[in-house]
Amino acid sequence: MSNMYTGIWPVAPTPFHPDGTLDLEGMKRVLDCLIDQGADGICVLANFSEQFLISDAERETLARLSVEHVAGRVPVIVTISHYATQIAVERAQFAKDLGADVVMMMPPYHGALLKGTPEQSFEQFAAVGEVGIPIMVQDAPLSGVDLPVPLLVRMAKEIEAVKLFKIECPRAANKIRALIEQGGDAIEAPFDGEEAITLLADLDAGATGSMTSGMIVDQIKPVLTHHHAGRIEEATAAYGRVAMAINHENRQCGWQSCKAAMVEGDVIKSEFCRHPIPPLHPAIRSRLIDLLKPLDPLVLTWGK
Repeated sequence: MSNMYTGIWPVAPTPFHPDGTLDLEGMKRVLDCLIDQGADGICVLANFSEQFLISDAERETLARLSVEHVAGRVPVIVTISHYATQIAVERAQFAKDLGADVVMMMPPYHGALLKGTPEQSFEQFAAVGEVGIPIMVQDAPLSGVDLPVPLLVRMAKEIEAVKLFKIECPRAANKIRALIEQGGDAIEAPFDGEEAITLLADLDAGATGSMTSGMIVDQIKPVLTHHHAGRIEEATAAYGRVAMAINHENRQCGWQSCKAAMVEGDVIKSEFCRHPIPPLHPAIRSRLIDLLKPLDPLVLTWGK
């Protein structure tokens, strides 16, 4: 497996002004904050970036801004998922032309009933692979599409661009372990997701990296650093320190947790999410901040 794709690669939230328009200066501050937290890479336009609430024109604006502002400080992943293969290919080409390092995509799906078959999923990834930019396969419950291990292994072995895998299905550790066992050297970078709620088990299974939210990157990163160095007790203790905050984020807040923390730390000015997403309940938000404060994460002081 490659050492290129390791560590913590958070998803950048998309900040909006209170009137719902994009906060582009805030987006730059988000990217800078993630880098200052120690991110090894950054993903934009993902589900935790509210990609399903952003127009096509805004996607292009955000992708261009992100790649240009990061300016090679860390690798940038641009999410390109779409049901239509032609549009996924066009998005991949756009990301490559911008200078993005990787694209991430879910298999083709639309709503609850339009789902690509295993062969159609393979064909879409193969078509995007022709663009010639590394691909992260996102195996996410949101798509509702089953991506069995043999299919993922086939992608890794037959599509040169398929190099990374974000496994965030139930019992992710079992799937990561099976993927590595069956795929061997073709599996270059198995990652986990889901805000790192299963991180320890996934690292035990062989995950090389984690795609978390951008909330407490600096607090989660030691878990990976210790584990990759073989310091399992230290990794376990580091994870125990952040586990309650991660659980609250995963089970109660979703992507809004990162925005709330970034508002508290003056990284961004508003935690607005576009309708029909309701704001966090005040009690849920208050509990989140109370869980974060003892950790002293950079996000709570970055802009102050």
